Amino acid sequence: MLETSARLLRLLSLLQAHREWSGADLADRLGVTPRTVRRDVDRLRELGYPVHASPGTGGGYQLGAGAELPPLLLDDEEAVAVAVGLRAAAGQGVEGIGDSSVRALAKLEQVLPGRLRRRVGALNAVTVPLLRTPNERVDPAVLTELAHACRDSERLRFAYRDHGGSATRRTVEPHRLVCTERRWYLVAWDLDRAGWRTFRADRIEPAPPHGSPLHAPRTARRGPGRLRGEGVSRGAYTTEATVRLFVPLAEAAAAVGPLDGVLEADGDAACLLRTGAHGLDVLVIHVLMLGFDFEVVEPPELTGRIRDLRDRLSRALDRADGVSIL
Repeated sequence: MLETSARLLRLLSLLQAHREWSGADLADRLGVTPRTVRRDVDRLRELGYPVHASPGTGGGYQLGAGAELPPLLLDDEEAVAVAVGLRAAAGQGVEGIGDSSVRALAKLEQVLPGRLRRRVGALNAVTVPLLRTPNERVDPAVLTELAHACRDSERLRFAYRDHGGSATRRTVEPHRLVCTERRWYLVAWDLDRAGWRTFRADRIEPAPPHGSPLHAPRTARRGPGRLRGEGVSRGAYTTEATVRLFVPLAEAAAAVGPLDGVLEADGDAACLLRTGAHGLDVLVIHVLMLGFDFEVVEPPELTGRIRDLRDRLSRALDRADGVSIL
């Protein structure tokens, strides 16, 4: 009986780890005959696990979704990853997800073996999260609806507030959800504006009924991360700028991530960076921290701000050197 129970747990673990298994592969992994595999699958079904079987030479077994959430079997690395992920999720910008994550983490830590509790505890003890929790939190139901529309390639209608507070009605072909350090975004093709746009999820109010599934979903030539990066320089921030970096495009791309701005070649030895920030001072620091020589293309106010900061730094150095400043 103990041998049979252990084999059932092993079978369940295999089904949870892989989308589909052939009967022969399962039999080989478990060291039993295909007939024993069929009997064990029947036992799992009796216990409430929805194991689907497809006939034929290309068929196999697949664990489906049931009416109730069955117990999950996790190996050591998976359990640690889930525990750390739940703790990190408690600080994210999704409404109500923090409480849910804490409850789930409490349940998980209750059943973790001592060796794994020590690993999770040690990792959390020496890790300092620098996540910035936004004031604007996203309704999980909105995220779910957006995710379903992306998955099903379904035309989406919603009310939207832009960064200036103006309300508009949008009809889009959703492409992907993108999660950054602070917020969730929907990347979609805006039908009225005939172009790719990035929408903050906390400003979206879905307005069903939505459109029918698309027969030929639109494909973005650039990935959703790149599209989101373009959104940074097109209104996501109060201050936008274009600067010329005096390094080849490939070298700049190694330091500029998709959320830092958009790069484009400007000859063989330079490139243009279109970026944004919440204020001129932050923008100056952002560009300086890249570590490249640069010049401001626009706006002229950024050049003036750099001169102000240069003078302030110069005075600070004079004081450090004991130079009298009149």
